[in-house]
Amino acid sequence: MTTSRVTIKDVAARAGVSKGAVSLAFNHRPGLSEATRDRIFRAARELGWEPSLTARSLAGSRVDVVGLAICRPARLLGLEPFYMEFVSGVESVLAERSCSLLLRLVRSVDEEVGLLQSWWRGRQIGGSILVDFRADDPRVASVERLGMPAVAVGHPSLTGELTSVWTDDATAVTEAVRYLAALGHRRIARVGGAAALGHTAIRTAAFDEAARELDLAGAWQVATDFSGDAGARATRSLLTAAPPDRPTALVYDNDIMAVAGLSVAAEMGLRVPDDVSLLAWDDSQLCRLTHPTLSAMSHDVHGFGADVARTLFGVITGDGPGSHPVPTPQLTPRGSTAPPGPPRG
Repeated sequence: MTTSRVTIKDVAARAGVSKGAVSLAFNHRPGLSEATRDRIFRAARELGWEPSLTARSLAGSRVDVVGLAICRPARLLGLEPFYMEFVSGVESVLAERSCSLLLRLVRSVDEEVGLLQSWWRGRQIGGSILVDFRADDPRVASVERLGMPAVAVGHPSLTGELTSVWTDDATAVTEAVRYLAALGHRRIARVGGAAALGHTAIRTAAFDEAARELDLAGAWQVATDFSGDAGARATRSLLTAAPPDRPTALVYDNDIMAVAGLSVAAEMGLRVPDDVSLLAWDDSQLCRLTHPTLSAMSHDVHGFGADVARTLFGVITGDGPGSHPVPTPQLTPRGSTAPPGPPRG
């Protein structure tokens, strides 16, 4: 007994449209309402049908352009070494393939959803890199509905069925807290990033768990917007308490805030690391230019960006590595961390 192969005609019949309409939907061309387009995609999923290779769904699209939208203020993005390094890694792979990066700053996730739809339906890009995931992120369903090739930079718990590349934030946070505790610190604080971001929530939960396991005498967490100003305010707030109620060690979610924290400690007459130890995330040149130099959780951000870009091309061609983690950030001790000294009021 043989089973007949599902064809485009079957999909058209199931969706109640013409074969031409199915072709328009999968080639992402104008001329269909959103309701009709969604009905066609639903019928195709129910029948287990997809166009011949992913190449057909990309017909007419710009495979020589990759999209990246970032929901950060332009002023902050220009100061943040992480994204500069990440984008340079992406560009290194695109240059090898004579491709370009279409970078746009947006004000909200909803604005990004609309931008991705415009890019894809206008055949401006061949795929997109998605960053800064949130819980129940609306981009997941939107990108899946569009059929747009994409790579999500985020933990799989946040990215649905999208191909994802991520760092093990929970393990890295745990290592940082254990390192400081092993030095003798019993009161540790974390100056975290934006609370709405998924990777911030993962780090927050890991910090709390590590503090419980180590039975720390004090553990504080403050959410910020990643900026130096916010990092300075959080540091000042944490360090204004008198000993023994103030933290003796602070962990920062990026290097900008750690550098700002170092300045605040000096302003308050506190010695680093004698009075307070500081540990930065996303090791960069900034961490090595301060005095003392900043201990950091180090990873190859440029290589991370390159890995993400290669993974996206694998999604487009159908022969990529699929979802995978990158190496966990590793602790790099420098001059800003040491065993706690005697309290000074």
